[in-house]
Amino acid sequence: MIKTLSKSIREFKKESILSPIAVILEVIFESIMPFLVARLVTDIERGGNMNDILMSGLLILIIAFLSLISGALAGRWASIASTGFARNVRSDMFRNIQKFSFGNINKFSSSSLVTRMTTDVNNVQMAYMMIVRAAFRFPIMLVFSFIMAYIMGGKMAFIFLFTAPILAIALGIIISTVMPKFRAVFKKYDNLNNSIQENIKGIRVVKSYVHEAYEQQKFDKAADGLKNDFISAERIIALNTPIFELMLNIVMFFVLSVGSYVVITSKGVDFNVGQMSALLTYSWSILNALMLLSMIFVMLTIAQESARRITEVLEEESSLVNPPNPIYEVKDGSVTFKNASFSYEKNDTCEDLCGVNLEIKSGETVGIIGSTGSSKSTLVQLIPRLYDVDFGSVEVGGVDVRKYDLTALRDSVALVLQKNILFSGTIRDNLKWGNKNATDEEIIEAAKLAQAHDFIMGFEEGYDTNIEQGGTNVSGGQKQRISIARSLLKKPKVLILDDSTSAVDTKTDALIRQGLKSYLPDTTKIIIAQRIASVEQADKIIVLDAGKIDSIGTHEQLLENSEMYKEIYISQTKVGDDNA
Repeated sequence: MIKTLSKSIREFKKESILSPIAVILEVIFESIMPFLVARLVTDIERGGNMNDILMSGLLILIIAFLSLISGALAGRWASIASTGFARNVRSDMFRNIQKFSFGNINKFSSSSLVTRMTTDVNNVQMAYMMIVRAAFRFPIMLVFSFIMAYIMGGKMAFIFLFTAPILAIALGIIISTVMPKFRAVFKKYDNLNNSIQENIKGIRVVKSYVHEAYEQQKFDKAADGLKNDFISAERIIALNTPIFELMLNIVMFFVLSVGSYVVITSKGVDFNVGQMSALLTYSWSILNALMLLSMIFVMLTIAQESARRITEVLEEESSLVNPPNPIYEVKDGSVTFKNASFSYEKNDTCEDLCGVNLEIKSGETVGIIGSTGSSKSTLVQLIPRLYDVDFGSVEVGGVDVRKYDLTALRDSVALVLQKNILFSGTIRDNLKWGNKNATDEEIIEAAKLAQAHDFIMGFEEGYDTNIEQGGTNVSGGQKQRISIARSLLKKPKVLILDDSTSAVDTKTDALIRQGLKSYLPDTTKIIIAQRIASVEQADKIIVLDAGKIDSIGTHEQLLENSEMYKEIYISQTKVGDDNA
């Protein structure tokens, strides 16, 4: 875990080293100051020379100033190191997440990934700052203060050998009790983020069903659970301060009572007022260092769980990787399924696709139809290798897709989904996802073929109209047409339309299909649809049922030979007659 995270330090190694060095200097200066103050008090008490007293005072001021400078530099370097480290961790996580397959994403869930990149990284950032600054400061302060206390107080310094272990044991009990509570908090963070994400995505449904109060109640319940866990943990941690104060008062009582007795009986020979004041200062420094060190342990233990969750993401390898010697060129758009079987659950049974054998020639237009849950989308997602088959193979251009370079394969396959995502930016920016070097003429041509040009020009700023996050300022049909235009700009060898015209009217649907035929004559076009009208002109139509091919043929052949296709056709044409 440490080895994995340390790779994210990179260009901030210098600050990560300089900060502890500055901390050590700060501690040395702070440890010297009580000694100098004690000597000054002794000189004053004995009626020393005024010049010597002034020189001692000046030396104290210089040491204090050096301590201040060291502390400021340590803080500055620690801040740079920790924030830079956190930035690199987030960047490394995001870069690795971009490589994830759908299976990897499902393993973590999107809400958990958000928590890991925000809350968990913040915890690790704070822990890293403590490591490069506080974690060095307090152990060193503890050692230096004890040495100086022994120099100044002699045997009386051994009081810490009794009080320090008691404080350490008490703090150890507190930490061991509170840590399981903090570990449980992270799962609740994931659930809370999941609730927020789900509510925001489904806000239209929430409002249409007037479920705001229910969603608020559900959120409050999750937030209260998180609050109660924190309260429970913080109550235990709060015992830290009174235990520290108790130990401090015991030490103060001992030093004041025994120290005063020694000062009086020895008349300042064996032990004087200056030494006693220094011993009191060192007593506070030792016990305070112990208490703050315990708080660091608490924070580091919390961060350890966060670090583990972050490391899981950083070390996760995509279930879809390039082969050792990948092929970078896709010859044509032919697609062949050879006894292909697939299951999302990754067990020995083919629950989603079973033994699919299918051959699609390059340039053919193929329709896929079937009932909901018949694995139509699953079938086509195997072509750009969004998932890998469990058994059998899928070939594009006569080559198993697992032998291709992933980027080369996916550049050759365009997949337009029913629920397409548009990103923040202009319409032009979104279209250029298909081809970042596309000219204005190419963009307009693709938009016209997708029947998107007219409504785009209806906006005041045309192609420079800003799309809001998620494309909320355009309709579902407009979003689908922009997405189709985006895919056309790729000029792919295989174009897959996964129910991507479901939100447009039948006339527009027909115009889009006609445009595709003329614009991409050599491209293999696979059209998934609910409406038979969208696929009846295809070279062949595949009827899927429960992950298996029920029948294959033209529209006319299926009407004669496929009972399932015939039932769908009759049900849709009857609906059409009734509406007419």
